[in-house]
Amino acid sequence: MRVRKFLRRMQWIAPSEKDTASATLEKQLWAAADQLRANSGLKAAEYSAPVLGLIFLRFAEARFALQRAKLETASTSSRRGSRVDDPAAYHAEGMLYLPAEARFDHLLHLPEAANVGAKVNDAMRAIEQQNPQLAGVLPKTYTIFGGTLLKQLLKKMSEIPISADYDTFGRVYEYFLAEFAMTEGQGGGEFYTPFSIVRLLTEVIEPYHGRILDPACGSGGMFVQSARFVSEHRKNPAKELAIYGQEKERATGDLCRMNLAVHGLEGDIKQAISYYDDPHAATGRFDFVLANPPFNVNAVDKERLADAVGPGRRFPHGLPRTDNANYLWIQLFASALNATGRAGFVMANSASDARSSEQDIRQKLIESRVVDVMVAVGPNLFYTVTLPCTLWFFDKGKAKTPRADTVLFIDARHIYRQVDRAHREWTPAQIGFIANLVRLYRGEAPDYTLGGDEARAKLQEVFGQVERVVPNAFFGDLIAAEDQAPYGTKKAHGSSLPAPRYADVPGLCKAATLAEIEAQGWSLNPGRYVGVAPGEAVSDEDFKAQLETLNEELETLNKQARAFEQTIAGNVAEILEA
Repeated sequence: MRVRKFLRRMQWIAPSEKDTASATLEKQLWAAADQLRANSGLKAAEYSAPVLGLIFLRFAEARFALQRAKLETASTSSRRGSRVDDPAAYHAEGMLYLPAEARFDHLLHLPEAANVGAKVNDAMRAIEQQNPQLAGVLPKTYTIFGGTLLKQLLKKMSEIPISADYDTFGRVYEYFLAEFAMTEGQGGGEFYTPFSIVRLLTEVIEPYHGRILDPACGSGGMFVQSARFVSEHRKNPAKELAIYGQEKERATGDLCRMNLAVHGLEGDIKQAISYYDDPHAATGRFDFVLANPPFNVNAVDKERLADAVGPGRRFPHGLPRTDNANYLWIQLFASALNATGRAGFVMANSASDARSSEQDIRQKLIESRVVDVMVAVGPNLFYTVTLPCTLWFFDKGKAKTPRADTVLFIDARHIYRQVDRAHREWTPAQIGFIANLVRLYRGEAPDYTLGGDEARAKLQEVFGQVERVVPNAFFGDLIAAEDQAPYGTKKAHGSSLPAPRYADVPGLCKAATLAEIEAQGWSLNPGRYVGVAPGEAVSDEDFKAQLETLNEELETLNKQARAFEQTIAGNVAEILEA
């Protein structure tokens, strides 16, 4: 039986397939942009924003052209006259208005004698004047490039088809963000989270409507994918979502505003260091929180946080004694949620098992019934780090559901597609499968908007036929919304197969009770609960991932030890000098 094969192997490695046409376009555009590095002596940090600005302009013009064509058609039958050059007619549809001197074709055909860099700067200023949400945001450093080089880059960017759909432009934009992240190293990675990670976060928290916060928003990928989720479910994201973000670096915050604007979105994006600043008065206010914060940040001035500690405040469970900000971020995400709010975020593996004061905070979070789902992610899904990580999901409304006293653990380390030797991703079907696993756990009907028939088939394979191994008591009363008959008595989508329902699957998922979690020292490491499938040995990759996690924790402990040594040495010196 295929189920048995799946249980023994516990792997779903999808074929390495890509859209060849799009991939070729992306690489050609990147090669052209990379000429700036090769021929100008500029660093990636200097040319990344201007290059992304040109992609932004090309994307914005594609949307502008579509709306302009509609207005031209409408003007022929309207007595009110043409609104083709009325900015309000574009803004009303969530689109940017581009004055003539700021359009891509105008810049592309500037004469050789023109100061092209200055003209592009002027174009960016003109766009800001007509679209107030972009005031002070667009790059205006194009005079650092030679005119010939900039003309070549404009010509290459013009090869992006003006009729390209949302996905094509989105892929090009994300491809460049990813490439700049790799080129700039760890610093660049701060503004980019891989598409498939973000997509799973949004699929699990399901941001259909409401206020959404990302206090480490980078280039705004969380917001864009949330909007895409809403759009795919046949609603207007500009009307359904209220977007709020915080970003430490101004230049990265500008990237976020550009990304929002080109997708027809607006957001309240503030420059802030989120530990100290709360510009959105976030506590208890948000329906959704999405984030990929920097891991293991040290040297946070905790004295500045004293007034934000305690019930009903930003850090309700206290401050960690260790010099590590992971549990500051985790509490910020939890405290920002309203009574039914959901959060999804990326976190270092070490936070799942951290000891001492961090363990105390984690215990309080678990006992408050906010922790809903934990997903172990394998290595190489990120562009700037190879370490595995963990996805955390909170649900403030969980306390009033039958799953109040459980946490779902998922091991997704063996689910991926190998993109190249150094990078992996999840396919839409794999993301849909994991998200629907969570929906089954919640007692909800599966949603195959993402993943389609392939996700449906895998869910049926695993949860439509699998034995009820180690069932949890409350699942006996949970029946998916699409299957109100007892398990196994109703056909699934017209077939003779039983409709899928949640069950623990060794090596894949486990709904652990609070008692089981307490017995594991309040650990939130999925590997402690999910285990391995029958007959499966721990692989070399699993061992490497475990070793990397332990090494990460060891480095943190060593850093703390060195700090203690310095403190002790200083105290002894003071005593001896007294």
